[in-house]
Amino acid sequence: MDVVCLDMEGVLVPEIWIAFSEASGIPELRRTTRDEPDYDKLMRWRLGILKEHGLGLKEIQDVISTIDPLPGAKEFLDALRAEAQVIILSDTFTQFAMPLMKKLGYPTLFCNTLEVADDGEITGFKMRIENSKHTTVKALQSMGFDTIAAGDSYNDLAMIRASRAGFLFRSTDSIKQSNPDLPAFEEFDEFLEAIRGALRG
Repeated sequence: MDVVCLDMEGVLVPEIWIAFSEASGIPELRRTTRDEPDYDKLMRWRLGILKEHGLGLKEIQDVISTIDPLPGAKEFLDALRAEAQVIILSDTFTQFAMPLMKKLGYPTLFCNTLEVADDGEITGFKMRIENSKHTTVKALQSMGFDTIAAGDSYNDLAMIRASRAGFLFRSTDSIKQSNPDLPAFEEFDEFLEAIRGALRG
């Protein structure tokens, strides 16, 4: 039995930190896992910038409430979920993701948790497990599942490489060029057909 594992940001919804960067006027916060492969380093850097500017969870959630899924993402996900089990594997946080999950029809999501002080300051973060995407894919395989994985960033490559079939979706030129053997797609229709082909394979 196959389980399709999808990244969230950049694949199904816009990048949350880019949206917040634009809303807050802090260009440094545009940096994502497309730019920085070390997620722990990236998040600690982000939290330092938030503290420096006196911004907390509420300000980020206010921006997230204005974000909609990428055009066609819900229809793609609905069609895929009618044919296969789907798990969204994301390095985002429950406090960020739930409003977006509502707009996507509450698919299954495995992500992480923020540590938040009473005054709303984000003081830290708790990762669900080390190398969560790759570790989760390997755990699913240990339970007898085949996995098909797709994402757009450096932190998706391990789960894509570990899966029976893997794809890049709306990735960067540098990631596509350094992984020329991975099929890369830009539109949901062709992406869905590729996954369907892998499910039949």
